[in-house]
Amino acid sequence: MTGESLIVGVVGAGTMGAGIAQVCLQAGHEVQLNDVDHAAIERGRARITSGLDRLVSKDRLTADDRQRMLASLHHAHSIHELADTDLVIEAALEDMGLKRTIFRALGDECRSDTILATNTSALSVTDIGETSGVPDRVLGLHFFNPAPVMPLVEVVVTDATSKSVADRAISFVEELGKTPIISTDAPGFIVNRVNRPFTLEALRMLEAGEAGIEQVDQALQSAGYPMGPFALMDLVGIDVNLAVATALWEGFDEAARFTPSDIQRERVASGHLGRKSGEGFYRYDGDQIDGLAIIEAAPQGALADEQVVERIELAIINEAYRAVEEGVARPPDIDRAMKLGANHPYGPFERAGQLGLRRVVEGLGALEKQYGERYQISRALWQVASI
Repeated sequence: MTGESLIVGVVGAGTMGAGIAQVCLQAGHEVQLNDVDHAAIERGRARITSGLDRLVSKDRLTADDRQRMLASLHHAHSIHELADTDLVIEAALEDMGLKRTIFRALGDECRSDTILATNTSALSVTDIGETSGVPDRVLGLHFFNPAPVMPLVEVVVTDATSKSVADRAISFVEELGKTPIISTDAPGFIVNRVNRPFTLEALRMLEAGEAGIEQVDQALQSAGYPMGPFALMDLVGIDVNLAVATALWEGFDEAARFTPSDIQRERVASGHLGRKSGEGFYRYDGDQIDGLAIIEAAPQGALADEQVVERIELAIINEAYRAVEEGVARPPDIDRAMKLGANHPYGPFERAGQLGLRRVVEGLGALEKQYGERYQISRALWQVASI
């Protein structure tokens, strides 16, 4: 893929699918937008049109370019209509059964040189690829929301993915103007795994009455993070965050450090999903927080702001070392992924260097003594710290 215009199929016309389609149109590609729900395709087109209109209003796109891009957007009401595509990106719901059905059809219908990619954020790309019958042409292209804005794409390569397919996919991502970072096919890939303590540790503090929602969010923002954990969960959707946390917990054999939070489950069960429902951990008037946090911590056992930040950062650093130990990605790539995909002010290995490995190891040791095995120091971190 060397800059030529491609025919890209996008399966799933929801928020992510429409965002990916817009990115492809802006890069000069033709897009076949597919969804089993024909009304969803119309809604997807409306989202894309709105996104392009915003760019025109900001003088980042001409009206003529907008028209040309919309003329390159086509409706595909069946998988069969994607048969002559160069690349298909599946962005359907995070349901393994559904994705297997889609990839079985793609493997049957598409050309023998079509690259088949899934945008899954946590499911096994290997399992999805095996269903297609052509696992050598399957890989993950994990875009981040909102796709037109976020610069990172995790390129998830399985043991079966051919090198030529991986190379072509990396070139495609680069030509979109995005930064590709390679990950092996492990639960959560890089960002969703390494960043999991950002929200789970915050929820643990809330559950234990150690810190309140607003304190945690303000402490992290003061430390340089663009958004606190609870505001972030409300933005992404508490249901989405819970689904990823659950997938990771199951993917890591129900490891204690990934145990989903009952507070999240309660919020989801009550329909309080965040901004999209008008209430999550905060109440909202449109996109603006309207009122104080819904749940507050008990006054006893309160943590200082610096303790809140350090506990979250140490857990993230430890998980990053675990990911390296398992061969998921290299430290520089993990640092870049966390800055580009999670908007962190620094990567976990950079932060470990700033704090000093002795402080990191001693801090995790104290946390393990107080809270248990979820803070057990990774072998890779022990090895580096002992040098």
